[in-house]
Amino acid sequence: MTTSAMANEIAEGADVVARIVGNRAATREIAQRLGIGSAPLCVLCGRGSSGHVGVFLRYLVETRLRLPVSASAPSVITAFRTPLKLRNALFIVISQSGRSPDLVAATRSARAAGARTIAIVNATASPVAAEAEFVIPVEAGAEHSVAATKTVIGSMAAGCELIAELADDDALRSAVERLPERLNRALALDWSRISDDLAEASAVFVAARGLGLGSAREIALKLSEILRLPATGLSAAELQHGPRAALSWRTPVIMMRLMDETAATMDALARELREQNIALHLCGGPHGSLPWLREDDPATDPITMLVPAYRMIEQTARVCGFDPDRPPRLSKITETF
Repeated sequence: MTTSAMANEIAEGADVVARIVGNRAATREIAQRLGIGSAPLCVLCGRGSSGHVGVFLRYLVETRLRLPVSASAPSVITAFRTPLKLRNALFIVISQSGRSPDLVAATRSARAAGARTIAIVNATASPVAAEAEFVIPVEAGAEHSVAATKTVIGSMAAGCELIAELADDDALRSAVERLPERLNRALALDWSRISDDLAEASAVFVAARGLGLGSAREIALKLSEILRLPATGLSAAELQHGPRAALSWRTPVIMMRLMDETAATMDALARELREQNIALHLCGGPHGSLPWLREDDPATDPITMLVPAYRMIEQTARVCGFDPDRPPRLSKITETF
């Protein structure tokens, strides 16, 4: 069976992160120049997979920098034409192509309002990068599959590097240094047991808490994008409320459990779902059903968990006769306004 571009790009994630670690001095210089001591908040801006990177970074910013975080709504600028009061705010835009007009407009408006603007981009020669005061390159190279994989991994790692430098967090720095080796090892993890349940599924729920939430939403997006399955990524806390009524034997749940303050609640929910005969696929912890590495830092484990999930989705697509590189009605670059 021919290897897809998506499979090749998943395997390149470790090299992408290694280059980001090698560029640490440049990231440290940006952090030193930012001067966010008076920042009232942080605003994160991105759509699709880049938006999921933003969800991940939200928890890093709030737990490491103790800054409240808001998700940018670019349409406030582009459709409602209402500039925001962002003086001294930290504004981080995440984009693969750096070309979507709404992200360009939101970054330009934030900088004009006095925010410190940082672009985490794969394409450094792009309109978004040109509008930002500082640029942190992902340097993942060309991505030929419509589904973003190595750029998501790289953007998350680049965000970790920035927050580690802003917070002067040696533990986070060390975790990112270990990440390339863990990403390579994660390529051997086989999550194909999920595929049997996907064949009968009417919908899929992907759940996590805290630092894992961005990855849960990203995996749900890929299930919809590549396997054409209705999928929702949500907080495990929310799964205990309204969405729980929708669970049945036809709605498998994929859960990611991190070794942090959320672990006990994730374990309790996993027990309840199993007692109710919900098809549960759990990564992490002593009761996990999916192959996993030994736990490392909960700030970087959500990045590593993307690798076996991406591989499972890519392999399932090929078994089902879908082209994982070219989902129907989608293009690599989506320009919204």
